[in-house]
Amino acid sequence: MQVTPLPNDFAAEASGVDASQLDGVTFKSLHSAWLRYPILRLRGQRLDDAQLQAFSRRFGPLEYAPMGRIPDAERDKLPNPFVTTISNIVENGRPVGGLGNAEAAWHTDMSYIEDPPTASVLYAVEAPEEGGDTHFCNMIAAFLALPPSLRDRVRKVRLKHDVAHDSVGKLRRGHRHAPSPLEAPGAVHPMVRSHPENGTEALFLGRRQDAYVEGLSLRESEAFLDEVWHYVALPDAVWTQQWQVGDLLMWDNRSVMHRRAAFDAGARRLMRRTQVRP
Repeated sequence: MQVTPLPNDFAAEASGVDASQLDGVTFKSLHSAWLRYPILRLRGQRLDDAQLQAFSRRFGPLEYAPMGRIPDAERDKLPNPFVTTISNIVENGRPVGGLGNAEAAWHTDMSYIEDPPTASVLYAVEAPEEGGDTHFCNMIAAFLALPPSLRDRVRKVRLKHDVAHDSVGKLRRGHRHAPSPLEAPGAVHPMVRSHPENGTEALFLGRRQDAYVEGLSLRESEAFLDEVWHYVALPDAVWTQQWQVGDLLMWDNRSVMHRRAAFDAGARRLMRRTQVRP
């Protein structure tokens, strides 16, 4: 296995790895590289869902795919509750996956639950020739970019992460629009988290929509969040993944956020995703 850093030094490409046949020695090296580079890319992979799951499970137990509020009995009927299809493709008048082709805002996957996933793994089955790129921003760098006084303050803050909306701003199944962020449902987390495996500190913001700083008035919360978000996704702390079929990308939700660029609705984009629980 060879690890090659990518621009801005928080993503890397791991070559010489077959994710469908990962031995213990290679996994140990891959995991060590991932703790150094919170985004790892493996190109030229050929994986079915079982192989994607097996690879992802090496990093921890898998989280159920996010589907909004559905009964356990309905979830149990799904062919695979741990693999999400992200796609704009429509077959027989019905979408085969979620999130369509619209632009997705900066977010951390499933930050709105009590124990958010540590990692997300995304595998490209079909990719458009143009658009649909995934942009990542380094939240360790964002924390370090804060002025010292603001950095001290965010260490003491707890933030509510809205559960009702997805990354393209649509309501999740079983939810409704809240009158204001104060009333929006969602888990509350410290705004700064210390990585349990490598000790780095990073901002943990989730989504901007309907976020709320605990204990502040709505006006104070909005002003404070606007001030903090000013330091997110600075030019030297962003890296962009331009997808190719067979790309397997995993990222550390404790250290980065991501967003998707829009793409032509007539193009086909089909991704399979798993998420790893703490």
